[in-house]
Amino acid sequence: MTNPIGEIEGSGAILVAGSNPAENHPIIGYRIRKAVRNGAKLLVVDPRQTKFAQTASIHLQLKPGTDVALCNGLAHVIIKEGLEAREYVENRTHGFENLKKMVAKYTPEYVSAITGVPSEKIVAAARLFAQADVASIFYCMGVTQHTSGTENVLALANLSLLTGNLGKAHGGVNPLRGQNNVQGACDMGCLPNVLTGYQPVHSDRDTGTYWQRVKESGPPEEQDSCEQSTETITSVEFEQPLPISASVSDYVRAKFSKAWNVELSDVPGRTIAEMFHFLPSRRNQVMYIVGENPMVSSPNIDIVRESLTGMDFVIVQDIFFTETAEYADVVLPAASFAEKDGTFINTERRVQLIRKAVNPPGESKADWEIMQELANRFGLKWDYRNTKDIWDEVMKLTPHYFGGMSYERLEKAGLQWPCPTPEHPGTAFLHKDKFSRGIAQFSTVEYRPRAAEAPDKEYPFILTTSRQLYHFHTRTMTGKSEGLNHFLSEELMQINPQDAAALQLGDGDVVNITSRRGSITSKIQLSEQVPPGLVSMSFHFADTPVNVITDPAVCNMSVVSGLKVTAVKLEKAERL
Repeated sequence: MTNPIGEIEGSGAILVAGSNPAENHPIIGYRIRKAVRNGAKLLVVDPRQTKFAQTASIHLQLKPGTDVALCNGLAHVIIKEGLEAREYVENRTHGFENLKKMVAKYTPEYVSAITGVPSEKIVAAARLFAQADVASIFYCMGVTQHTSGTENVLALANLSLLTGNLGKAHGGVNPLRGQNNVQGACDMGCLPNVLTGYQPVHSDRDTGTYWQRVKESGPPEEQDSCEQSTETITSVEFEQPLPISASVSDYVRAKFSKAWNVELSDVPGRTIAEMFHFLPSRRNQVMYIVGENPMVSSPNIDIVRESLTGMDFVIVQDIFFTETAEYADVVLPAASFAEKDGTFINTERRVQLIRKAVNPPGESKADWEIMQELANRFGLKWDYRNTKDIWDEVMKLTPHYFGGMSYERLEKAGLQWPCPTPEHPGTAFLHKDKFSRGIAQFSTVEYRPRAAEAPDKEYPFILTTSRQLYHFHTRTMTGKSEGLNHFLSEELMQINPQDAAALQLGDGDVVNITSRRGSITSKIQLSEQVPPGLVSMSFHFADTPVNVITDPAVCNMSVVSGLKVTAVKLEKAERL
């Protein structure tokens, strides 16, 4: 998130896309509703008419997968009516003329034909968003889990730049992370192509050599606090200076290699989609799975099962025995959040220190203790005494984000990165005076129909996936709560009453849901929340594994699977 949660209530207009925060992020949902009570205009982009969407000033009920067209249509209206923030656009952005030319064809009528959203609603929403004193954008996996997921995000960012709301209090572009500490995992380098603080391990994205960047950016004190600085890269001295042709990633790897006493490769790692590739020759042969349950959460579960079964060795490290652990050769029992010390980083970039409340049961250990013991058995010499030792290393190797966040400071209160020095107060919102790259760049992203999963005579419905208030992810934890199971104990596929009547289905009936990849069975719930032609299921329940039938096709930029659009057919079944 570019902006903090506490600023939500000061927004004049709030655009929520691909998210149902009332159920998925209840605290943020509460803040948004409070902002509405204060007079904010709420715009909700969602194929479903959820209770949250019903509270909106305008609900833009689009067809799944048409987000880019809708965003371009909003941009078209803003530019056509002269509602863009002209001074901001002129001084802080590049590419406006290219954007203007690209969105010219995205008239409200043209976009309405693609998205199904009435043209008058597109015009009204564009005006409300652009004319607000300050407007914010929130999005979640309903935007990112598409084959055009990255383009969806870029199109939303265009709207924030166009209206001058990026780098402004109460505004910004704010992704809502799917699980606790997802943000922290990314910040700590749990991505295939970066180390901590998004320091690159390979050269594909380097914009020039290290020395060129120093020359162009100036001394560290003149750079944006998010920017990779000279001090960051040279915080570990080298025995032999690298050549002047060295790239930023060369210096990053040299810094980490020296600190860890290893030789780091410049080959990026693999995403989860690539690890469970549909081609057996492309799959991993060994896998170490920590705190993840891909046998429920990953698309096309049959491929995941086939991959795990065919691997030479599988390790699962978790707090409970999961569906994935059934395929493990070794299960390592981990401590839960309440049984260990450390830090979490939440969706607003806030680093928060936690202390263990109880000791872990049995043989379970904190994740770092398990990994340290493994490392030492491999012949490495890890000697962290506690989580503070690890965090001190994070501060040293990632000073541009965490250099000022000592345990002593975090004991008093959480801090938002970047916080590069002990005197720095932390950064409430990003890009206040300038962007990390200097000038922001508009993106010209065209709408691309997803022909591979378009409904047809054989598969006439579109299935989209969602989450429910009473359960969390794959129910590894919440499924063991009797109280939560009392509220929701089974999957109920939502279907519009018109579609149910046409198929001679009633509330509670059982249907077979079949896609091009397989078939599952579920009870149904008649609901006006989904329009005709759309059905919706959560992925929480392992005994109704919706991800058996979802599409594993990925966004070609982020390699995130397009779970939100799957063509299916429905047939009445006798029983579950």
